[in-house]
Amino acid sequence: MHPKLRETLQEIEDDDILKQLIGWFQDLVDGTIGQELETRSLQGLRITHARKGYLRSEFAVPSLAADVNGNWHGGAIAILMDAVGAVAAYSAFHHVIKSVDFSISHYSTAKIQEEVVVEAKVVGNHDKLVQVMMEARMKANNELIASGKMWAALNNFAITTTSSKL
Repeated sequence: MHPKLRETLQEIEDDDILKQLIGWFQDLVDGTIGQELETRSLQGLRITHARKGYLRSEFAVPSLAADVNGNWHGGAIAILMDAVGAVAAYSAFHHVIKSVDFSISHYSTAKIQEEVVVEAKVVGNHDKLVQVMMEARMKANNELIASGKMWAALNNFAITTTSSKL
C-alpha cells in the first residue's frame, strides 16, 4: 500500500486495483507525478472514502488554488472535479477514461483554508461511455459550491507513473 495512503484514507474497499489507483492518485496530489497546475489545485487533498464507482475527499482550499480575492478559483475547482471524477470512473470499470463532455455549475465559493468535501459518483454507463456526477460542498454547513457532470470514454490503457491523466 502507498505509504501516505494509511495516513489519509479512512475507508476503502478491500480491492487491490482500487488501492493501486488511490496510491497513484496520492502521488498526483503530492506532486510526485503530474503537472504543476494539478499539484497546485489538489494540494492537501485527503481521500476519506473510496469504493467501486465512488470517491469522497476533503481538503482545505490552498492559497495556490485561490484567485486574487482569496476565493477558490473556478479553474482549480474544475481540475479537482475532473481528477476525482476520473478516479471514480476508473475504479468502477478498471479502464482509463478520456473526458468527452464536462460541465460545472458554480453556486457559491470557498475562501482560502476553508474545509471542502468533494464527491464523485458513477451514475451510469452506455457501451464505452460512462457518466460521473461530482459535487463540492462546504464541510461546515454542507452548502453546495459546485456540481459537475462528466461523460467519459473508456479505453484499455493502463495506469503509468509518467502520465498526468487517467
